Amino acid sequence: MLRIRNLTVSFRTPTGISHAVREVSLSVGREKVGIVGESGSGKSLTARAALRLLPPGAILEAEELSFDGTDVLRARESDMRRIRGGRAGLILQDPKFSLNPVMTAGAQIAEAWRAHRGGTRRQAAHAAVDLLAQVRIRHPAHVADHYPHELSGGMGQRVMIAMMLAPGPDLLIADEPTSALDATVQADILRLIDDLVSRRSMGLVLISHDLPLVSHFCDRVLVMYAGRIVEELAARDLAHAKHPYTRALLTCLPSLTHDQPRLPVMQRDPAWAEA
Repeated sequence: MLRIRNLTVSFRTPTGISHAVREVSLSVGREKVGIVGESGSGKSLTARAALRLLPPGAILEAEELSFDGTDVLRARESDMRRIRGGRAGLILQDPKFSLNPVMTAGAQIAEAWRAHRGGTRRQAAHAAVDLLAQVRIRHPAHVADHYPHELSGGMGQRVMIAMMLAPGPDLLIADEPTSALDATVQADILRLIDDLVSRRSMGLVLISHDLPLVSHFCDRVLVMYAGRIVEELAARDLAHAKHPYTRALLTCLPSLTHDQPRLPVMQRDPAWAEA
């Protein structure tokens, strides 16, 4: 569905052009692809570029950037609105800042449903309650009348997922969907996403800092460093990664089975950014 070849995202700064994403190439079908790397490595910018949702001032260049045959670089805004939400959903990091604080959860889901499917307000309201039930919220009709500030972090993230699922997308992009949640809720949300993606036969791009999590939930893993993809491998082979940056990330993980008086500090090689 998604094809990217030699994508570059740049910004003008007082000292010149800064390349935040550099010559990134990837493709995603109906599979689960993980993108991992440190903060600032270009993961989120790459995902947002795929939907042309970059911040003002960003310079987007690519040899190819297409979604299911549509040229994203040259598509009209009306065409992009049909892709965003309708064909590809984006789950953001923190529902506290992503949901509209003056609209109820049900109203926000119903709005997304009507924007892409049409129908009456009554149909959209019923669909919103059904979607809340699908994301395993107890008493969905009751929760539909709640405002975002009345929801816990986990419930807010489930509402966000329901909103993204409302149009029936083919691709789901989850940008660190559990970063604002505690550990006990994280696993539930990820199992929910995994189950929904499998049942609906969607593609998934999961952006995360958590390497073990990505290796468990995804089919393939892309490792980004300094705006580039430095390694791509099957998720099951992540523990046997070859690139020194990926190896360094794995080495820095704490272990419950091996005693470590201190976690190692990554020794970076300038050549990693230029390879």
